[in-house]
Amino acid sequence: MRLFITTITAAMTLAVTTTAQAFCGFYVSRADTSLYNEASQVVLVRDENRTVITMANDFQGETKDFAVVIPVPTFIEREQINVGERSLIDHLDAYTAPRLVEYHDPDPCVRYEYLSKMQRNSALPSAAVSDMAEQAGELGVTIEATYTVGEYDILILSAQESDGLITWLKNNDYRIPDGAEAVVRSYLRQDMRFFVAKVNIEEQSKLGFANLRPLQVAYESNRFMLPIRLGTVNAKEQQELYVYTLTRTGRVETTNYRTVKLPSNTEVPEFVEDEFADFYRAMFDRQTGKENGKAVFLEYAWDMAWCDPCAADPLSADQLLKLGVFWIGDQGAQSGGSKITPRAQDVFVTRLHVRYDQDHFPEDLMFQETGDRQNFQGRYVIRRPWKGQATCNTDDYEASVRERQESEARTLASLTGWDLDEIRAKIPFLGEEEEETTPWWKRLWSRPQAAQ
Repeated sequence: MRLFITTITAAMTLAVTTTAQAFCGFYVSRADTSLYNEASQVVLVRDENRTVITMANDFQGETKDFAVVIPVPTFIEREQINVGERSLIDHLDAYTAPRLVEYHDPDPCVRYEYLSKMQRNSALPSAAVSDMAEQAGELGVTIEATYTVGEYDILILSAQESDGLITWLKNNDYRIPDGAEAVVRSYLRQDMRFFVAKVNIEEQSKLGFANLRPLQVAYESNRFMLPIRLGTVNAKEQQELYVYTLTRTGRVETTNYRTVKLPSNTEVPEFVEDEFADFYRAMFDRQTGKENGKAVFLEYAWDMAWCDPCAADPLSADQLLKLGVFWIGDQGAQSGGSKITPRAQDVFVTRLHVRYDQDHFPEDLMFQETGDRQNFQGRYVIRRPWKGQATCNTDDYEASVRERQESEARTLASLTGWDLDEIRAKIPFLGEEEEETTPWWKRLWSRPQAAQ
């Protein structure tokens, strides 16, 4: 099971910059989170000390087995919890995904100028709460609140000691990784509570949802963070995490790890269109290695009002409100009392991608908002040579394209670590294939005549 704010895995857890003018092109493909079988996603809406977190999960299995434990920095009331829509995260993923674009060379014989352009409210049965509270009290655990929100039964816990809390969680079928005591103890020292959730099978059946929906929590805290350490305690493999932040001010970055921009605006060979997923995975692997596995990568930073080129439409004001962008609904009113239409340009989105484990990420992710509103996207470019009927001598053009294709091959090898000769073998270097592809009969009478 994987959830994130502090959730992840079958146990549970939390847990080259350029200006907009240079960004045009025809959108071809995108590298969304479907490239990875197990990728956790979290949306963080942040303004001053207010945060709304939406946690997607890719839990697979019987929903009765679902359980999650999430450290939170403050007490959470019922009205601060919501069940969201998975489609909103999918849309945000598509909008911010690294993208492949293409350009087509113009006819080299023609002078060409480019133009740039809340739900049901109910509580757990009182008898069940009483039994749980009694068991918890014996272990130094306090059940501060109980809620049923949508298809989830939720408890807010505090505790005196980590051992007692972990014992209680395990006794109640919340699977905590072995060795988690030290991490839990550190959260308790920070006076954090624990938000725990299970699926209420009866409620899920009534609601008719086949898949678990994202959980949303709104709270106030000076700490802008994402607890991930519970997910690293007993994890056998590195884990993929995507964090999408929505702010008023600008780009978000981590303060306790390096935030690094992915290579962007690089030209790659045409065959990458059919191998874009493999290309992106190999490129990300290589960049992670270059940073010794200790960096958080920026994949996208953009004003939500527009995109260039668009891998998906910007989210509407209604969609942003559902994700928790609360300030959209506070933009005042026109004369006559009618509300001003919400403006998506008041939202700046940042997409961060991190591959983490306990050795390389021993601390939770700490964030800060910056005033940087410069647009950035992971963008990879295919330039397709002109192959029409020539009305002039194109030798110089073909030579320049071959040089470009060689440069693209070397760039691809550098980005991915792929073998350069194997890359070259996949590139139809312009002009070099003509002798093989031109039908024999086209050359029959075009040969120079033998001297009489």
